[in-house]
Amino acid sequence: MKEKFLPAFEGLADGLKDPGVRLQMFFALCTLIAGFVLHLETMEWVAVIICIAMVLSTELLNTCIEDLCNLYSTGTDERIRKIKDMAASAVLITGLGSLITALVILFRHI
Repeated sequence: MKEKFLPAFEGLADGLKDPGVRLQMFFALCTLIAGFVLHLETMEWVAVIICIAMVLSTELLNTCIEDLCNLYSTGTDERIRKIKDMAASAVLITGLGSLITALVILFRHI
């Protein structure tokens, strides 16, 4: 069982070396702290946890895609730019959806 999960934790540790992943982890921590301060209800916590998981997952996948593209070419290639931009837009969309979710929850507590 350990050999199935160990690579995933090693991948997470590698991902945490990336500034973008670290930034998203910082935002996740701030969100969790805000949730405790606001005394979120169970379903609000569910929404927050799902949003955090989605943002971190898309950021990790974006980092993987960027690293894979960099293995292929470090020069200017329009196809690589397009792939990287689309991967980054997935993080943007997930982040915006999570931000809207956070604002809806926040306004309920103000």
